[in-house]
Amino acid sequence: MSHKVAFSFADGKTLFFDVRPNELLLDAALRSGVNIPLDCREGVCGTCQGRCESGSYSQDYVDEEALSADDLAERKMLSCQTRVQSDASFYFDFDSTLCHAGGTSLVSANVAGVQQVSETTAILHLDASAHPRRLDFLPGQYARLQVPGTDACRSYSFANRPNDGNQLQFLIRLLPDGAMSNYIRERCQPGQTIAFEAPLGAFYLRQVERPLIMVAGGTGLSAFLGMLDELAEQGGCGQPVRLYYGVSNARDLCELDRLAAYAERIANFSVEIVVMNPSPEWDGKTGLIPEHLDRRFLEANPFDMYLCGPPPMVEAIKQWLAEQRIDGSRLFYEKFSDSNTNR
Repeated sequence: MSHKVAFSFADGKTLFFDVRPNELLLDAALRSGVNIPLDCREGVCGTCQGRCESGSYSQDYVDEEALSADDLAERKMLSCQTRVQSDASFYFDFDSTLCHAGGTSLVSANVAGVQQVSETTAILHLDASAHPRRLDFLPGQYARLQVPGTDACRSYSFANRPNDGNQLQFLIRLLPDGAMSNYIRERCQPGQTIAFEAPLGAFYLRQVERPLIMVAGGTGLSAFLGMLDELAEQGGCGQPVRLYYGVSNARDLCELDRLAAYAERIANFSVEIVVMNPSPEWDGKTGLIPEHLDRRFLEANPFDMYLCGPPPMVEAIKQWLAEQRIDGSRLFYEKFSDSNTNR
């Protein structure tokens, strides 16, 4: 027997839909066009968090960093892990507009080309101009691509801003043996069709009102390319914009010319590049990104910081901020691993 569920939001709006027997709450919401922000779908990131206000439910798995014991006692839940056992209502502390009424779009695009931009990185260019509408997404969000010829799906941040021609870019790390990596290396040809779901994710550029600090690890740069495209189109944001771009090895660096070009279009923009394992030929900054953050600048200015990269990098930055006791910041982050995404 199906159950009736209500989702209420901070702007006072309420949406209703049915949940099938044993169906995950998130799946039911997406099926009904209620596009709750999500990232990992694995009970880890906490992006799809809400609070059950009435009804009974169970949760398959919740990581302790996503919800504490106190959170669980307050009936906080993760939509991607929740199965309702009765009619129920849930509250989400964000506006309903973030749910993109109508849900995500299922899009078919053609491969326009692949550009290898470093020894370990490629940009996949997709042409979705046949889609009947402009594909709208917020800079920093991602798409979930189906790897042609397989059942595998991989998630990648958009590496450009939305455009009327629906020309899309995705920055892809080429793993030694990965579903998308093998496709790119062995079978990808212009004109082939790739299906994807978008837009997804709650990591996106908010309205810029304070100095902006971006920290990218590896192909986490992709999300920031989309954000910087947006800022470049606007000519800047009236605030300093600093990008810290860290990689394991210099051979992983990519899109350096593109980053340099942003300085011509975005006022008060700067880039710091950090290589963790430098070769003897590397003459730039080395080590870990926290070693190069400008503490005096951060202490003097309330700021917004965006982090996108592997979990160890994100955690290292969060720990550094806590140790330095730097207040007045707003932190937005997205962390990922090669097991479920190559962003």
